[in-house]
Amino acid sequence: MAAQNYLTQVGYKNLKEELDNLRNFARAEVAAKIKNARDMGDIEENLMYDAALEEQGYIEGRIAEIEELLSKSVVVEEVKATDTVILGALVVVEYSGRKDTFRIVGSAEADPIKRLISNESPVGQALLGAKVGQVVVVKTPVIVVEYKILEIK
Repeated sequence: MAAQNYLTQVGYKNLKEELDNLRNFARAEVAAKIKNARDMGDIEENLMYDAALEEQGYIEGRIAEIEELLSKSVVVEEVKATDTVILGALVVVEYSGRKDTFRIVGSAEADPIKRLISNESPVGQALLGAKVGQVVVVKTPVIVVEYKILEIK
């Protein structure tokens, strides 16, 4: 049995919007590209036709991926005031004299550049369940870091 997928309400909404866009706009757009490329004649050496088919494959694959993800995901409720780090929480931490802020999300919506940290990552796993003032140790294959929890929003 696969691990449970978690999505915040924002992550769920974003995936639903992407799915809607792919189904209602991207499919029709790529179908028109395929038709136009076919109308140009010899499809065996038609790079536009090949590119459109490749794009169609990507779109259909992404639709299937999102449908599968949504069907097997649990949407977590919006986080209210909490004294413990839970999925969906915004966590302000201090490490090595610096402050940083992370939101703990399910792996499907993780994006470290946007400071969205997966609950399955070493940082996410270490922070889950921690309380304000607590110091957690994060061990990765590359580094060991101590995070002090300053605030949970």
